[in-house]
Amino acid sequence: MTIDSTALNTALARVVDPETGRDLGASEALKNLQIHDGDVSLDVELGYPAATLIPALRRALVAAARAVPGVDNVSVTITSRIPSHSARPGVQPLAGVRNVIAVGSGKGGVGKSTTAVNLALALAAEGARVGILDADIHGPSLPMMMGIEARPESVDGKTMEPLENYGVQVISIGFLIDADDAMVWRGAMTTQALEHLLRQTNWHDLDYLVVDLPPGTGDIQLTLAQRVPLAGAVIVTTPQDVALIDARKAVKMFEKVGVPVLGVVENMAVHVCSRCNHVEHIFGADGGKRMAADFGLDYLGALPLAMQIRLQTDGGHPTVVADPDGELAGIYRNVARRVAVGLADRARELARFPTITISETT
Repeated sequence: MTIDSTALNTALARVVDPETGRDLGASEALKNLQIHDGDVSLDVELGYPAATLIPALRRALVAAARAVPGVDNVSVTITSRIPSHSARPGVQPLAGVRNVIAVGSGKGGVGKSTTAVNLALALAAEGARVGILDADIHGPSLPMMMGIEARPESVDGKTMEPLENYGVQVISIGFLIDADDAMVWRGAMTTQALEHLLRQTNWHDLDYLVVDLPPGTGDIQLTLAQRVPLAGAVIVTTPQDVALIDARKAVKMFEKVGVPVLGVVENMAVHVCSRCNHVEHIFGADGGKRMAADFGLDYLGALPLAMQIRLQTDGGHPTVVADPDGELAGIYRNVARRVAVGLADRARELARFPTITISETT
């Protein structure tokens, strides 16, 4: 029986991407459809890393193809092609880095660094090549959180090789100083140190570089926004009003410098007693969700106030690698995919934007 190629195309195009909610036809993800007798092969190209979702998506495509008369065997190859994106055209790109994502909070103590580390590890777990940079010059925490005790090497005496653990490339001022040393530096020196870490690290073919910002909206944040090709920012907050005040300022800062905010992560959203399972909103309920709605931002997800997150991160084994199949790791992976999809959508929209040429007429 001859396979109706139009019917097959239509059936496959109607399969829905479980992460974006769009069918594959609308997202233009279907590629290289081939038919030979009763055998069908096709490629699917996603714009974001999605290792967790690939098995289910493949099953859906196989089922859709086999529903078409004449189809016997179906071969599906699913890959991710992560596009480069910068919110500020004209800014010098970072060598070896496609997308730079800033993670900020405005206020300290809301779990921003923990979120940044697990976001980076979750992106890597989904199949991306990822690095993370500790931009908190005065209070570096990534060496402990990522379980690394070493100093970067330099091959040429001018640049540094990033250290690596759990498949993620890492750089921090904490690798270059003793753990008890205090960085008693003024603003100009801290921004110079940040640029050194960014520009003189040999990043190796990264899809994403996650930058863990210090609290506040000062020199470090402005330097990063103005001199680095940021693709977007993620805001971390707790539901507490005191934290939300500064988180809103962080959103406004990124808006002023033209960096899109990809969404809000609500940390310590709820506490569940480990003994009696009593649920308590210690820092208030849904404050981050309301803030996201106020600004028209994507609410990326909520993490509980859980002792195991703190213990795992303090021990150098963050949740995504300490318990990769657990519920909390699943939340981080969901957040990571939503961030990646947000970036992919922005890159796709810009690629479709028409080029406007203005010429003088006489």
